[in-house]
Amino acid sequence: MCGIIGILGAAPVAGRLLEGLRRLEYRGYDSAGIATVTDGSIERRRAAGKLDNLAAVLAAEPLPGLIGIAHTRWATHGAPTEDNAHPHATEHVAVVHNGIIENFKPLRDELIAKGHRFASQTDTEVVAHLVSEQIEAGIDPVEAVRTSLKRLHGAFALALVFADHPDLLIGARLGSPLVVGYGEDGEIYLGSDAIALAPLTQRIAYLDEGDWVVITRAGAQIYDRDDHPVERPVTLSGATGAMISKGNYRHFMLKEIHEQPIVVAQTLRTYLRRLEGELAPPPEDIDLASVRRVTIVACGTSFYAGMVAKYWFEQFARVPVDIDVASEFRYREPIMEEGGLALFISQSGETADTLAALRHARASGQKIAVVVNVPTSTMAREADLLLPTHAGPEIGVASTKAFTCQLAVLAALAASLARAKGRLSQEEERRIVRHLSEAPAAINGALAYDEAIEALAATIAPARDVLYLGRGPDYPLALEGALKLKEISYIHAEGYAAGEMKHGPIALIDDAVPVVVIAPSGPLFDKTVSNMQEVQARGGQVILISDYDGIEAAGEGCVATLTMPKVHPLIAPIVYAIPVQLLAYHVAVAKGTDVDQPRNLAKSVTVE
Repeated sequence: MCGIIGILGAAPVAGRLLEGLRRLEYRGYDSAGIATVTDGSIERRRAAGKLDNLAAVLAAEPLPGLIGIAHTRWATHGAPTEDNAHPHATEHVAVVHNGIIENFKPLRDELIAKGHRFASQTDTEVVAHLVSEQIEAGIDPVEAVRTSLKRLHGAFALALVFADHPDLLIGARLGSPLVVGYGEDGEIYLGSDAIALAPLTQRIAYLDEGDWVVITRAGAQIYDRDDHPVERPVTLSGATGAMISKGNYRHFMLKEIHEQPIVVAQTLRTYLRRLEGELAPPPEDIDLASVRRVTIVACGTSFYAGMVAKYWFEQFARVPVDIDVASEFRYREPIMEEGGLALFISQSGETADTLAALRHARASGQKIAVVVNVPTSTMAREADLLLPTHAGPEIGVASTKAFTCQLAVLAALAASLARAKGRLSQEEERRIVRHLSEAPAAINGALAYDEAIEALAATIAPARDVLYLGRGPDYPLALEGALKLKEISYIHAEGYAAGEMKHGPIALIDDAVPVVVIAPSGPLFDKTVSNMQEVQARGGQVILISDYDGIEAAGEGCVATLTMPKVHPLIAPIVYAIPVQLLAYHVAVAKGTDVDQPRNLAKSVTVE
């Protein structure tokens, strides 16, 4: 991981490669580098840390050349140092790589035994040496790459350039996305996503699983996993060529939090017929009425959206739901029943664990539905039922607007499944549509408490540990609130089902541990308050997030309260996501951490 761009150009490429990397910064990374070919040799510039460090190196030592590759790295093998930064190179070839070469150790040992000397700790460097060994034996670079690919196990997107072939760029993908871009004046590009190539071209071809591509001045020839020449459709990406701006906001994350009323409304517009008080018609290519069981699979924040959806599906549609963390799903050997719908949730649509789980479920005879924010992603292209969110590009590594848009889609899907099963009357359908339609305005109301939450952050920032409590659909929100705080402030935080406190975690309570309680008024409010009072009785510092009625009933004795708009329980998880996001954001700002690009994290996780 994490970002790739390659250019076979009609003009010098180093500046455009650097610009492409800047467009990929949102993915998260810890080093970067560029390699070009000129006068029969490969030249590299690399730097640990942010892209400004690489830019300074390039300013001091410019790179000539009409062909080149570039990479932002998120460390998997080896520390984030200049030596481990991509591109990795030998005298003959340079390579950049997203993913993991799982069998790099035996390959490395074999190559060392043959006299190869490695300069890094990475798995990627074995690719350069495998290809280089064959070139030194007189084998054509294209054939050298073809045979080397057969020896690699794992997941990868690769881009390679060659010292003695200044008009040759080769790419390959297996489990990690790669696109080919077609530009003007015969220029051709490689990128890990369309955003990296947006200023260069809108004409994109997506490589399929196992594809590899040979790019020359004559054009791009794509081969499938069996090395047969194939054509992949060229589409218009729709990615904007303008750099995404923070506007007047201090961070992308804050901007994206404040975009949620708009993007949730945009998303719901796809799934609701508000004026008619109806859900949008079900897709023709899948029979929801025949669904006997739903299996939800996701990672991180998307997994917590799936946990909320489990409550909705079972409550409204009365369909049993299993839910798994994607990295664990295949390995418990799940029983996949006939008539099952496997639902996969991913912001990027490229999450390696989730994509592998999707393919396992398909092989087990399940119908596949995906909720994604990128409708051209691999998961979207492999689905039977595509359920896009309309959050727009999310640059902050910690997901915010993608999460609430996922919840909006999942709520509409749960209602559609209930309708297909005959469990919703027309009046009940109208009520659900009305409540969902109220969500954007309620989110806007929650955002009005931004300043109050900023003031509250001073209570949380000194803490070493924070607990979040919730019940029912608000339990996943407790987990999500804790995750957000961990991700961007680096404070240890845990989320619990409030009723579980007395079964162990209550031992952690003292006056130095803030406890955030998410408790909108509703069916589970009184039980949540009882659990909250157990915390207060032991000196816990409770911060209660509820509506006016809830604060009036239970706010006494809390160190702080946050009053949210009063909403129907259906949309409470969507609305109450706002205060936990803002709280994490303001605590991180108070602590001075890197909000948009927190340490060790990547936006698009393309390794298992």
